[in-house]
Order: sequence, then structure tokens, then C-alpha cells
Amino acid sequence: MIDYANHPATPSVLTRLAALKTTPTAELKQQWRDLFETEPPPYNRRFLESRLAYRIQELAYGGLKPETIERLEALGEQLDGGNVVLRRLRVDAKPISGTRLIREWQGVEHCVTVRDHDYEYQGRPYKSLSAVARAITGTRWNGWVFFGIKSRRAQA
Repeated sequence: MIDYANHPATPSVLTRLAALKTTPTAELKQQWRDLFETEPPPYNRRFLESRLAYRIQELAYGGLKPETIERLEALGEQLDGGNVVLRRLRVDAKPISGTRLIREWQGVEHCVTVRDHDYEYQGRPYKSLSAVARAITGTRWNGWVFFGIKSRRAQA
């Protein structure tokens, strides 16, 4: 592994971070191999950029303190009882209460507010985003897809 933090010819951390946006994907993947000593995951470019940016800073400035890691683990256990499967479900969970979802449909902007147990659209409660999408379009839609929370491809 290349020690970027102590390499004398290495550009500054800020320069390296700025360069990530214009670096070809193949080079990003090679940086991943150098910095993580594993094969890069098959995720999108944005994911690679963000994880590489974190790793570059982590190597240059140091990672989280062991006490911080322990505290985060303890908080995670409080939330899900140590069940890692539950921890990963949050990705597909409903957006946080208070979030406003905005969608333009046929030239009209529609705004939905996420609430604790339902959604509000035009002052009325709806049990699901699909119900809101149907009220807007008059046809059946996956509400997550209609509001851009999930892509059609991810749905399949």
C-alpha cells in the first residue's frame, strides 16, 4: 500500500480531494485498491469519490478515536439491539418526518410533507406515497418511484 500521508511527492490533501471529481473512474478504482487494499465495490462513481475522500483525510489527519467508535457502536445497539440487518433497513425506510417531497407533474409543482405515520398533501392525510401519486396523476404509481426516492431500476 502507498503511504499517501507521508509521501514527500504527494500533493496536499485539498488538492487530492479536488482532483477526485475529474479523475477517470479507472484511476479512482486503482486509488481504492491502494488505499483500502481491497477490490473496489461495484457502486457508482459518487460512492467511490465520497469514500476515497474520507479515506484520504483519515490517513492524513487520523480516523475516529476508539472512544468515538465505541460510542457509535453502543448507540447503534440501543437502536436495533445489535441486529445489523435492522441497521441496514433504514435505507429503505420512510423519509424523516418533516421532509418535504416536491414533484413537478404536467407543469404543476406538488409538495408532500412526510409526517410520523402518514403523508400530507394539500392539507389532507394519505397513508402512502402511492396514494398521493394516484391523487396527483389519476393512475397507479409506486410512490417511491414517482417522487424520485427510488429508481425504477432499483424497484425491479
